[in-house]
Amino acid sequence: MEGFEECFVGRTIPSWRLVVNDELERIGRFKQFLRAEDKEIFEDLLRQCKHYAPYASTMASVVKEVPLMFSMMFGQHKMIWELEKRIAKLEANSTVPQSIAQQPILATNLTSD
Repeated sequence: MEGFEECFVGRTIPSWRLVVNDELERIGRFKQFLRAEDKEIFEDLLRQCKHYAPYASTMASVVKEVPLMFSMMFGQHKMIWELEKRIAKLEANSTVPQSIAQQPILATNLTSD
């Protein structure tokens, strides 16, 4: 069996975790151009991506950014969903009539005493 010595057996496709880390490092370069107050928000977005990465690995996509972006979108949607539920609960427990609570608060209506 000549030439068999040169045959390498092993993983040829990098693990999803390595792909995620490489892509987040590449995407992370965006952070250096953000204002200081926006950098923390960007870091949170990347943390969400890492948090949902194991689930995103189940997506069969030839474009590796798709599962990452989907992870970010899911994290954002989950946060919006939870905030909406909290607002609804607060509104249900509020003593302020709903008609007043639903009126938009305009900066011109705010006064400092």
